[in-house]
Formats: sequence, C-alpha cells, structure tokens
Amino acid sequence: MTSTSPAMRLSLSLEAAGRPRVNVEGEVKRAVELARRRMAFAAVLFAFSFIVLAGRIAEIALLGGADAPVGAREAAEHTVGRADIVDRNGALIATNLPTASLYADPRAVIDVDETARALAGALPGLDVDHLRRKLASPRSFVWLERGLAPAQQAGVHALGLPGIAFVDEERRVYPQGSLLAHVLGYTDIDNQGIAGVEKTLDETLRRQAIDGKGPLALSLDVCAQAILREELARSVETFRALGATGLILDPTNGEVLALASLPDFDPNQPVSEATDEQRFNRATLGVYEMGSIFKVFTTAMALDYGVVGLADGFDATSPIRVARYTINDTHPKARWLSVPEVFIYSSNIGSAKMGAAVGAERQRAFLDRVGLLDPLTLELPEVGQPMEPGTWGELTTMTVAFGHGVAVTPIQTAAAFAALVNGGTLIHPTLLKRAPGPVPGKRVVDKTTSDVMRALLRLVVVDGTGKGANVPGYSVGGKTGTAEKASARGYRRDALLSSFIAAFPMDAPRFVVLVTLDEPKGTEETFGYATGGWTAAPTVRRIIERLAPLYGLAPVAHEPIEDEMAVTFGGTSTLASLSAP
Repeated sequence: MTSTSPAMRLSLSLEAAGRPRVNVEGEVKRAVELARRRMAFAAVLFAFSFIVLAGRIAEIALLGGADAPVGAREAAEHTVGRADIVDRNGALIATNLPTASLYADPRAVIDVDETARALAGALPGLDVDHLRRKLASPRSFVWLERGLAPAQQAGVHALGLPGIAFVDEERRVYPQGSLLAHVLGYTDIDNQGIAGVEKTLDETLRRQAIDGKGPLALSLDVCAQAILREELARSVETFRALGATGLILDPTNGEVLALASLPDFDPNQPVSEATDEQRFNRATLGVYEMGSIFKVFTTAMALDYGVVGLADGFDATSPIRVARYTINDTHPKARWLSVPEVFIYSSNIGSAKMGAAVGAERQRAFLDRVGLLDPLTLELPEVGQPMEPGTWGELTTMTVAFGHGVAVTPIQTAAAFAALVNGGTLIHPTLLKRAPGPVPGKRVVDKTTSDVMRALLRLVVVDGTGKGANVPGYSVGGKTGTAEKASARGYRRDALLSSFIAAFPMDAPRFVVLVTLDEPKGTEETFGYATGGWTAAPTVRRIIERLAPLYGLAPVAHEPIEDEMAVTFGGTSTLASLSAP
C-alpha cells in the first residue's frame, strides 16, 4: 500500500468533502521559510543592537559617551604625546606613564553632599567643601583631580557615583628624580614643556612621538652627572656654602656631559613646592664675576696679540693706584714677575698691567671673540645675559683683566676656556648628543697660543695656586678663581664666589671641569680660607679621580705634557728659570 504524507491525506479529505483541492505541502514550506526569514532578521537586529550597546558602554566608561561634557572630550583629544628622553648611553631619564584624571558633570550629579563626602573618603587629598562647590557648579564639566594612580581610580570607580567619570591621559615622569632637574626641566599638568629641555624642545619631543622616531638622546651621562652632583653636595655641606654649580664639558665637540646646580628640586613633585632658589639654574642662568679665572683669557689675549712673550714680565713690587682705587695682590711677591709667574701666582697687579698693555678696545674684542659678551645659544630657555661695563676705560681694562667688571655664566666660561685648550677653536656647547666626527667651530686663538696656555695651566696645578686639584697620573691643568660678590654698597669681602676650572689630560684634553661654590666658609682643614684653591680645587680633584676611570683613562707614570712644557719653557717643566731678572 502506497503511503501518503499528512498534507496529501488532508488535501484528499477536503476534496472528498466537496471543497477545492489545495497544495497544503507547498503552503507549509512557505510558512516555514517565512519563519526562518523572520528569525534571521531578528538575529541580525539583535546582533546590531548588541554592538551599538557595547560601543555605548565603552564610550561611557571612557569619556561619558557622546553626550559627555565638551571639556572631557577635548581633554582626551588633546592629550600630548611626548618622546622619551635618554642620556648619551640610552639610560631613560624622562618618559610618559598612562594615568587617569577625574572629572564631574554637575548636571548629572544626583546628591552633591553625598558625592562630595564619598570622593573625599576615596581621595583623602581632596577637601569636601571645595568638592561641594565644584559639584554644585552650573557648568557641564569640572576637573576634580588630575593624574590619579590606578588604585585611586579603582577606588573612585567602585563608588559608582552618577556624574563622575575619568579621562585617560599621560603623565611625564623622571626616573632619575632631581639628578637632572635643571637640564630636563618639567612639564605642566597638560604635558606641555614649561622649563629646561622639555620647553625648548617641546615641539621636537611631540613630533618624534607622533612619527615614532624613538627617544631624544642628550649629551649628558647620568654616571658623570651623579659624580658631579654628589661632589658638589659634599662640598656644600663641608664648607656650609649657600649653593654650588658645576659642569663637565668635552672640549673636542662641545658636548655637555654633566651639568648641576644646587640646591635643586624633584621634577616628579609639584613644582610649586620648590623654592625660587631651587628652580634657579646657576650654571646657565646665573651671571657672575668669575674672579681670577679671567686671567686665563687675559694671558691668552696678550700672548695671541703678540703684546707679550714668555720672556717678558711686569713689576709687581707695589700696588697700582688709579684715582681712588688700589689694586693689590692677595699673596704679594713684591718683585718683578715674568709672564708665566704672573699667571701661575695669580697676580692682580701683573694681570692689570698686562690688560692695560693690550688696551680696552682689543680687550673687549677678544672677550667678544671667545663668546663672553653675548648670551650663549643652548637648548635651554634659562640662559643668562652677560653684563659688561657701560664705559670701558683704563680702570675697567685693568679690573676686567683680573676678573672684576664683566659677569658671565659658568657655561660660557667653560666654553671659552675649552677653546683655549683644544687648539684654539671655539665650539658652541650643546646638550644634545652629536654624531661622531669633526664639529665645526671658530678659530679664536693660534694653536701655538693654545699650546702655551695648556703648559701654563699645568704649572698652576703643579707649582701654583691650584695644587689642590692635582691628580697624579692625569696631568690636570687649571686655574683658581675667587671673586667678592657685588652688592649695592660695593664688593663684600665676607661673601666669596670660589671657583676652579680644569682640563685633563693636558697633552690632549678630553674633559673640562668647572666648579663654583657660593659663599663657602673656611674650615680647620683649610686654615680658615674659603678661596677657590682651598675649596673648589679639591672638589674638582675628587671629580676627576672618579671620572677618569669611568671613561677608561688609566693613570700614567710619565705625562706627555711634561715634555711639551720642557720645550715651551726652554728645557724645564717647573718654575725654575721662569723668573725674569
């Protein structure tokens, strides 16, 4: 017996009853297909709704949604990306960390008092009354707290307060703390550079972040920086100084390897908590009379102009009297001094006469040539304006010759000094790491003058006022500087700026080191003296003792500079035979 489907039997039954025969099976198929279509449409509609809802939830979690206050959306859109900053060896010294900032839409806050109390409980640093005023604001957007830690964000989020939300931002952090504060500077709450390298190179740092070019490399070495800062801090404590500054410079290419100013500050902390004194960069913004360090420039100037030779000399038997002023020697020899002796014994009388022999016009031209009369070009906004006399007469010429009357920044002093020991080329200093190879510069003195100056500087440390800076095996050369600080009533004998500038090794200098102490006090070990030779020179010695091994410089038994000195001074490398009759 042939089987029939239920639909076929229903159709036959309807026909037997006198009704029209219909295709029931086709109708069922159509119903099933329609149901499938409806189910598929419902599934698509559900999926679309789910996607929209998920996106909405994510938007609300991040920014409060499309209806979030304009301030929140703008803050998120304008988060400033900044490239990392590293030292010359790749050590990280500035970077960004993701953070969250808390804001409120007062229109959506249901209970102002309850919300204020809850937030103050989760974030103890916030004041309840201050929060109430913000939450009661008619505005649609108010910041409550910037730069929250993850735990703080989680604590606020767990409260589930209406009208309270977060914006993802970035915070600038400095892993080395205060070590490089005056070079790096700092950014504001919106990650905009407002001091130091962060300000000067703000656009560069943003562009490198956008272009993915990697970190910005500075010329500084964090190890050399640590040595410099530690030794400066040690001397400030030992000599009870008001502050100090110092730097280490490569005279061959102008790279600044270290630069410090004390007191300093931690750029990771609110800058408003630091004092003006802490934020002040003595190395680049401070302008000072450098005292006898200027005798380096006076001697080089006189030799380079051909006004004097090593065989010449000046009568330093008695003080110089010009009008109502008297120029004395601190430790008078009271005799005729040769040109090398004038320099090595740091004679004010001999230097004044040497300056007068050169003349005011040529003296000013020389100081300008070595970069001491114009502001220095550097990758910092904190750069001081040199100060010079309004009139440059005979007395000014004499006082400038031994370091009074012209005020300059320490970094200018170091750059000019570097030109006199590197062969005679002035190279503008930089805080950026330079590519290997020759660096263009401007010749400011003849190479022969530079050779003679290196020999004279070495003698200052061997036999002169700079013995405290001597480091056996490293042929250190340098010059002391002690200047009385100027005030409205004239110079203060009880307030000294004590300095020492050095280069080593003197046969081919690789480093220039400058240290300046502000109002150091004498100790029992210094017999009460607070001059540069007793305070700054030993500081430089300790820096060199630690710096040389760091750069792989081993001490040598025989120093090549001694041979050059013997040639320069006619067969001797000491002060013997250098005195003029």
